[in-house]
Amino acid sequence: MKTTILRSLFLLFSVSVLSQAGHIMQGVGAVNMSMGGAATAQPLDISGAMQWNPATLSTFDSKIIKLDVGLFFSSPELFSTVPTPMGPFGGNTEDDRGISPLPALAMVWGKEGSKHTFGVSAFGISGFGVTFPENTNYPQDLMVNFNPNYNPAENSNPINFPQNAGGFGRIESDYMLLQIGLSYAYEVSDKFSIGIQPNVNYAALELAPNPTANPNASGYPTTDKATAIGFGAQFGLFYDSGFGLKLGASYKTAQKFSEFEFDNTYPDGSSAKNKFQMDYPAIFSVGLGYSEGDVDLAFDFRRVDYENTDGFSETGWTPTASVAGFGWENISILSAGIQYKGINKLPLRFGYTYSSNPIPENLTFFNIPATAVIKNAYQFGLSYEINDTWNIDAVYHYGDSNGATEGQILDPRQISASNTLGAIPGSSVSYEMTTSMIQFGVSYTFNKKTKE
Repeated sequence: MKTTILRSLFLLFSVSVLSQAGHIMQGVGAVNMSMGGAATAQPLDISGAMQWNPATLSTFDSKIIKLDVGLFFSSPELFSTVPTPMGPFGGNTEDDRGISPLPALAMVWGKEGSKHTFGVSAFGISGFGVTFPENTNYPQDLMVNFNPNYNPAENSNPINFPQNAGGFGRIESDYMLLQIGLSYAYEVSDKFSIGIQPNVNYAALELAPNPTANPNASGYPTTDKATAIGFGAQFGLFYDSGFGLKLGASYKTAQKFSEFEFDNTYPDGSSAKNKFQMDYPAIFSVGLGYSEGDVDLAFDFRRVDYENTDGFSETGWTPTASVAGFGWENISILSAGIQYKGINKLPLRFGYTYSSNPIPENLTFFNIPATAVIKNAYQFGLSYEINDTWNIDAVYHYGDSNGATEGQILDPRQISASNTLGAIPGSSVSYEMTTSMIQFGVSYTFNKKTKE
């Protein structure tokens, strides 16, 4: 029964999330996204508060429920080139995944005059996914059999050739993480609050082909979707000076997961199982907020610890030619937002997010299934206050990778003392992407008296 509930929530709130900062969502909900994800010291809504600093829940003195639903579109493009006796041979493949839904649900129980505030949330906080179709326009297979259907005038991308022609065929990935948080904030004084949030996480991962499995003579296998349960927590501090300046800090521990257990099917029809450990990284956030008159400002700095996270810290080939891990580096994220409330019942917001790239150049090849890295993201949002109980929000997001992530194609058969990753001389692989999203939210405040 417990597993069924978790699966249902997962399907509702974590469907094909494609994120901006590594594999971490830059914000949650229309309000928080429109502020560039900045909320550690500027809690404008309950979703952003619970995502980035549970201590800020102390600013809400009512019972509030909030639902956000968005439509997210990304357009990754994959390029590769291989050397041949006739010169470089290459092409590109566009992703054909389409639009993904992006929901978030949160509720807070606050009471004016109380030092205690409680909250519960269900957020899709992480994910990556690509769908690069197989390219069958190849000159010959590995047995040097000529392909009679090959057309040199048409696009050919070597990395998407079938495995029997030296490529990986259709490259598809789906990683999704649903986090259920139980938040508590305690108001130590009228200016200082602390918060804690234990988390239960549910993740699913599907890979085609599956590079974490050992290949056989026919190539790498595809997998069914595997799931894992994880646990972690978040702690926060919040200070409101009372004259506009606000300070905040939070630490989200690494979310430790059980292993993904894959059921693999190889191109020759044989089957096997393998396991892979992939946790969610620890995140340290500090924030600065300032409110004066009709203007609210927010600025957050985050540090994401991929280098000590299972699944991301490991790198390179195993002795059996499977991939040990993504090999990501730690990243920094800057989020900034401004809200203007000078228009009656219609606050406007502008946000910007910057993220460094976690993928080292020499490991570009290993990260083809996880290309969702956005360097610059821009947001515009607004709200409409229907009355004292109902509020609707909207945001538009656009992000870009600011150029391609590029490296060489790797082959474990070419590993040597001077070429530890098996880089193929004269080869290249790269990917870049843009993202866009529209999201709408609605919130309801219970038992709040209507102004006369």
